[in-house]
Amino acid sequence: MDFALNDHQRSIRDAIVRLCEPFDDAYWLALDREGRFPHAFRDAFAKAGWLGIAMPTEYGGAGLGIADAAVMLQTIAASGAGMTGAATVHINIFGLNPVVRFGTQAQKDRALPPLIQGKDIPCFGVTEPNTGLDTTRMTTFARRVGDHYSVTGQKVWITTAQQANKILLLARTQTLEESSKPSRGMTLFYTDIDKSRVEMREIEKMGRKAVDSNLLFFDDFRIPVEDRIGEEGRGFEYMLHGMNPERILIGACAVGNGQAALAHAVRYAKERVVFGRPIGQNQGIQHPLAECWMQLQSASLMVLKAGEMYDAGLECGAQANTAKYLGAEAGHKACETALMTHGGMGYAKEYHVERLLRESFIPRIGPITPQLMLCYIAERVLGLPKSY
Repeated sequence: MDFALNDHQRSIRDAIVRLCEPFDDAYWLALDREGRFPHAFRDAFAKAGWLGIAMPTEYGGAGLGIADAAVMLQTIAASGAGMTGAATVHINIFGLNPVVRFGTQAQKDRALPPLIQGKDIPCFGVTEPNTGLDTTRMTTFARRVGDHYSVTGQKVWITTAQQANKILLLARTQTLEESSKPSRGMTLFYTDIDKSRVEMREIEKMGRKAVDSNLLFFDDFRIPVEDRIGEEGRGFEYMLHGMNPERILIGACAVGNGQAALAHAVRYAKERVVFGRPIGQNQGIQHPLAECWMQLQSASLMVLKAGEMYDAGLECGAQANTAKYLGAEAGHKACETALMTHGGMGYAKEYHVERLLRESFIPRIGPITPQLMLCYIAERVLGLPKSY
């Protein structure tokens, strides 16, 4: 049993560190202030071939695993890019997994190469304003009309929709009452966004201003039948295949975000002199930072374990949920501690930790809350009765 990164993963980490170097704290601070999408950062990753790290080699991807992708995303976030930098590229890693697994050959030939090359920017349309985590209650409806579907409804918290030219969309093709069970009757599509048929309203939010989040309204949004992924009515089942990788990778991002904040705090604690000595010499500063390091290390190990289990084809629902939970909590605690280490300066944007703290809430909230992950472990691992 080896808890260290292997040589291949270390080479990934080192390459990503070099790629992130030109995009320093000043770059991310400017984007956060202006709400400007990090096109240059994304283009650099596309040019270097990293957008297809976990995509099949026959379409131009690297064919690597989720554990390797987790190393990449954790390193991106830890560079100071935080959740903003990670969100710029993470949908490329797991978002189109349903297309890879359930798409036709023609669909894969059409969708995957431009995604890997960075020519297409996709977004992910699942969550709705009135259903939240209860996906089976969604009301966005796709009605078959000859050779296309007509979609009407709403989606919320859709990341990068302002930038995207493609959408992976889940919609009902049967009402809940018509379906044999709640998880049936939903269909998955990967299609162009016709923005004349979609109203997009950007959501002003607490953090990650450079990567937009949106409320989408569909009114007779037309999708060709050939853009349907798999069988009609089985879309929710197909989406489930991407949930464990998503949780693992979000855990990795959260750990990296916390590591970036911790690095700022340690540097400040060494340099800031009060009463004739660096504040980092005081145990009241040392101990909270040391505890954060321990928690981040523990979460990072769980992320890698879950990733390796997924790559080996093993059941890893408990580990994936644990990786996200521990990563999100450790990352948030590290950001909070980093801000408090800076004292009043931590509240100033120029020291960067307040930006990382704002972003640390993202992996705690979505795509699933900490409480539901605890419910999963209680029910699926401990065998306790379902509470909801």
